[in-house]
Amino acid sequence: MEFLGNAFSDAQQWLFETLIQPVMFALGLADLLVDGYDATGWLLVGLIQMAVLVTLIGPLQRWRPVEAVTDHAAVRTDMLYTVIHRLGLFRVVLFFSLDPLFDQLFGALRVAGLGTFHLDAVWPGVTDQALVSLVIYLLAIDLLNYWIHRGQHQFGWWWTLHSLHHSQRQMTMWSDNRNHLLDDVIRDVLVVVVAQLIGIAPSQFVAIVALTQLSENFQHANVRIWFGRWGERLWISPRFHRLHHSVGIGHESAGKNTLGGSNFGVLLPWWDMLFGTANFELRFDPTGVRDQGEQGRDYGRGFWAQQWLGLKRLAGRA
Repeated sequence: MEFLGNAFSDAQQWLFETLIQPVMFALGLADLLVDGYDATGWLLVGLIQMAVLVTLIGPLQRWRPVEAVTDHAAVRTDMLYTVIHRLGLFRVVLFFSLDPLFDQLFGALRVAGLGTFHLDAVWPGVTDQALVSLVIYLLAIDLLNYWIHRGQHQFGWWWTLHSLHHSQRQMTMWSDNRNHLLDDVIRDVLVVVVAQLIGIAPSQFVAIVALTQLSENFQHANVRIWFGRWGERLWISPRFHRLHHSVGIGHESAGKNTLGGSNFGVLLPWWDMLFGTANFELRFDPTGVRDQGEQGRDYGRGFWAQQWLGLKRLAGRA
């Protein structure tokens, strides 16, 4: 862990000094160098993730696909979503809009004497066990993500945004970030607030987010892979998550055209097992939303159309 952490820090320092810092000076942003250094860390994580996608998960899709990809335009749109999120463009927008509000909020709480609670302190001697601390926080964030995901499927207004993610009928490793930007903002706000409240260190938060995102890329991949009877119950596989995206199965209640569904877990299937939403059927079905079709609801083809139609659905006009 220490070796990996040092290697990442060295790479971040090199990238910042070589590329980001000169650009910030040229743009007159010298007063934001500290924030620029942090942003460089997220950029480096994104570059590593993109490399893993292309060199590891991509070949798996070509080796054992569930279905032939025929709608290449839809996949290219998903790739655009991935670039926006993984190379920091979405986070830059949040930095200039929401981050100052968070800083003021938590600063005011600390001034008022409300110190940060550290969840990992419940484990005796955790200060000497960095890996144990990371696992505790990973479990906590994964449980939070499970309930956020259930909320996206339970509340009608939230589903009008989240349904864009499910509208992809050619699901690939690029489909994870195919979300309405407002949906992403809501989810990120919830995760950041909870992470702050339970005391996750910035380096731990980056590691958890990076691991979660890569696992989600693999879960969405067009691969006919499952982990076996016991492995399926230890970590979420592409088969388990594809069932969540399957038409009339994973995002509807008991096969009915009503909100609900199954397999909401993000990393671990344990929460689905604990709360009765797990479906371990060994099947690979078509993906999409029931109300799609030639005469059905239009979720849009390109990025801007998808974003605009999502807002219209939220307003009840689409």
